[in-house]
Amino acid sequence: MKVRVAAMLALGLGGLAASAHAVQITDDRGKTFEFKAAPQRIVSLLPSLTESVCALQQCHRIVGTDRYSNWPASVNQLPKVGGGVDPNIEAVVALKPDLVLMSTSGRGRDRLEALGFTVVAMEPRRLADAERVLKTVGAILHVPPEQGAERTWREIDAAVEAARQSLPERVKGVRVYFEVSRGPYAAGEKSFMGEILTRLGARNVVPASLGPFPRLNPEFIVRANPDVIMIGNRSMQEAATYPGWGAMKAVREKRVCSFDAAESDVLVRPGPRMAEAARLMARCLADKAP
Repeated sequence: MKVRVAAMLALGLGGLAASAHAVQITDDRGKTFEFKAAPQRIVSLLPSLTESVCALQQCHRIVGTDRYSNWPASVNQLPKVGGGVDPNIEAVVALKPDLVLMSTSGRGRDRLEALGFTVVAMEPRRLADAERVLKTVGAILHVPPEQGAERTWREIDAAVEAARQSLPERVKGVRVYFEVSRGPYAAGEKSFMGEILTRLGARNVVPASLGPFPRLNPEFIVRANPDVIMIGNRSMQEAATYPGWGAMKAVREKRVCSFDAAESDVLVRPGPRMAEAARLMARCLADKAP
């Protein structure tokens, strides 16, 4: 995705020249858009995109979100229009947005575009994607980079580095398995979560060759025999029933971090709260590493 700001000149009546600034962006589908002004009515159908808009101090432009967007707390008061896989098109249309933000895998995009709505699709999977998406959202909203996206990203990067420096030496090289959701679906080395773990000095038992978020056979994790397991508490109750998991040393020795629902939201969203995600992972590693 490329972001570029182009200055465009428009001729006024009577031969007078006036200048207007337009922003051109390309979304993750390769589709290019031009925004002559910042959108004023945004519907966001992906929590990380909702959080990105709000982190840029533009939350007031959001008029509706998906059912999972719950941060900051103010968005809970907004109309909910379904989820990324089952958006309520009629509800979106009723909000009269001048921009719809959604993931590339979200449904309803073609129908919304056919109805004349501007739909920008973005789906960050790696840290570089998350940085690029944040800068793209900032450009769309006409927020100066030094006041928004660049500053926010510097804060995220500094927080990850601080988390790394806070860890004891024994954490270096500890082998970690991170379960994203029931399946099991894991965070691989190529995911933003996997990249944060690597920066913290841990080793991911799910190799990059399997992709960012692969679905695994539970026996794969048993054979990998991680030193530490990170998992959402909703999934952990079911994970205990995976074949062979009870025999894993990490499970027997209680080297499992079971994150609550709020913490899980922070950890699985590639957005501005990744600084907090790094601190949660670092705390787990410090507490549970053998």
